[in-house]
Amino acid sequence: MTLTALAALVPALPFLGAAAGLLLGRRAPGFVRPLAVLPTATSFVLAAIVAARQGTGRPTDAVHRLTVTGSVPIDLSLHLDGFSVLIAVLVGLVATCVQIYSVSYLRDDPRYPSYAAVVSLFTAAMFLVVYSGDLMVLLVGWEVMGICSYFLVGHYWETEAARSASIKAFLVTKLGDVPFLIGVFALGADAGTFRISGILKATAEGRLHHPTVIALLLLAGVAGKSAQFPLHTWLPDAMAGPTPVSALIHAATMVAAGIYLVARLLPVFTASAAALAVLAAMSAVTMVGSGLAALAQDDIKRVLAYSTIGQLGYMAGALAVGNRDAAVFHLLSHGAFKGLLFLGAGVVIHAAGTNSLTAMSRTGALRKRVPDAMWTMGLALAALAALPPLSGFFSKESVLRAAEHASAGDTAHVPSAVGWTVLVAGLVTAVLTGAYATRLFLLAFLGNGPDAPDHGRQPVTMTAVLWVLAIPTLAFGGLTYRKLPDWFGGGGPLGPTLVTSVLGTGLALVGVLVTYGAWKAVAATRRAVPIGAVVAEPPTEGSALADHLDADSEPALIEAEAEDRHKEVYGDVATAHDPGDPGRLLLGPLHSAAAHGFRLDAAYTALFVRPVLAAASLVRFLDRDVVETWVRGAAGAPNLLGAAVRKAQTGNVQTYLSALLAGAVVLAVLVAVGG
Repeated sequence: MTLTALAALVPALPFLGAAAGLLLGRRAPGFVRPLAVLPTATSFVLAAIVAARQGTGRPTDAVHRLTVTGSVPIDLSLHLDGFSVLIAVLVGLVATCVQIYSVSYLRDDPRYPSYAAVVSLFTAAMFLVVYSGDLMVLLVGWEVMGICSYFLVGHYWETEAARSASIKAFLVTKLGDVPFLIGVFALGADAGTFRISGILKATAEGRLHHPTVIALLLLAGVAGKSAQFPLHTWLPDAMAGPTPVSALIHAATMVAAGIYLVARLLPVFTASAAALAVLAAMSAVTMVGSGLAALAQDDIKRVLAYSTIGQLGYMAGALAVGNRDAAVFHLLSHGAFKGLLFLGAGVVIHAAGTNSLTAMSRTGALRKRVPDAMWTMGLALAALAALPPLSGFFSKESVLRAAEHASAGDTAHVPSAVGWTVLVAGLVTAVLTGAYATRLFLLAFLGNGPDAPDHGRQPVTMTAVLWVLAIPTLAFGGLTYRKLPDWFGGGGPLGPTLVTSVLGTGLALVGVLVTYGAWKAVAATRRAVPIGAVVAEPPTEGSALADHLDADSEPALIEAEAEDRHKEVYGDVATAHDPGDPGRLLLGPLHSAAAHGFRLDAAYTALFVRPVLAAASLVRFLDRDVVETWVRGAAGAPNLLGAAVRKAQTGNVQTYLSALLAGAVVLAVLVAVGG
């Protein structure tokens, strides 16, 4: 079978699996799980074969003209090169792990058939984005992912949090997609084609008439999809969905699509210094702001969500300094350890019966109950903090290396100020990342107190995938950073330099050590403060929450209900004054603002939501009380006139003659007076 035929099967199989799953979900439920796992796993194998066969060779293109448009043609185009096939392997790996994990995670969920089908469709859409060589076809996958995210984030639609989060994710990403769509049309009009290869050729020849406008329009869509400031606020709220969905969105699909698009069209952005400056500023604010917010979150999944935003900021920063290779390298390594972190968090939440890190820190025996999650998440958190020799170290140092190179003015078309912006923000974020990664591990696994209710042994399928993802987390970066430039087209060396290694690793270790010291200090304070003076103890045997969460409950049910029940029984631990949280000590007066995402949602509500609601109320008033009043008046006047005429038509001749005589008298009087 030809290489292009194999590549075409990669997105086709999950799509067919999704269609079959939706059709057979109720009629033949026994086929649902095989239809969820096998097509995705087969696509992963095929993606690996495509990557092996493509290798470091020349890009492979296949084109079929879809329709004659009369202007800019639209082609069903397949484009395979080194970095597209590697990203497809990542998508297949994470999607397969998520489907296997979900078999146990949602084993008793009556909506599992539709869930699995939408996950398969989500995966197929991302494969389409990765392999597509035409922007219009890529746009189809781009929009399908947005629709799928709406259904997956709102999977627990019976809860208010899931409903509002799904609507928010859909609206915010669509807000960015509107200018993005205009930018795609403008780019196609300038280049005369939607083919990515044709667009890059037109850019190289200087045939783009409005590169700055086009780049900024495209960046709006990227900011929405890849959760960059100021359109990042949907991603933390999207944690209301099932944990496997969070792993899929954060590690391999949706948020990776925006970074991939900029990497694919990077020459369009480097043609505009203004666009690079905007991208650098956006990435810098995203990195530092998300790091501060992650250090203040109490929900374990929200910590990981803000960490994803920050790591996407690193990737955007690498693109801002014109280094596609470093951005894609970090995208690949981040996908492995972030998928591991989210799936491990699902295991921890199942064991603890709560999402709250504060509650976990007052719970004993978690490290003994879930040793697989503890060791693998510890490994992934170290990779997140970019500690050597893990994959995150090599990829993040590649980003810092690219920023250092640009700051010295050695990168063509990139102002040195852009390089300095990314470099300084990246180094500050290294401290914050080391701090919040350490805080998460200490609070989740090294707590003291009574044991949480035992929810049974974790299913093998949930723990096995953690070790599968631990392999690339440990070895991918160190084994590949010298070879990846050949796959990426020889753009330059990757990996650490002496300066970036000392600065990046040193600052990460500062964050780790300072957080550990703060944790020890607040632990001593906690022992000195009476228990009644701080947040209540976590659920123990006999408590209301423990009684509510049956030991045999499925993991998804525990996660969906644990946090709401915990707040109902004990109050909102996220805002409670608990001296056991090192994040509160480290952030000081910034803690409250950071815990609420610096109140950007409140600002957006005041600036946009309330004016729109006020305008809608005004329109409703004008429609109901003004326009409808005139309509009713216009209909009522003829009715009144008709009623009066009907009363005059009595059929009595004497009445008619009397009226005629009275009228004649009135006319005579008027004539006499007038004369």
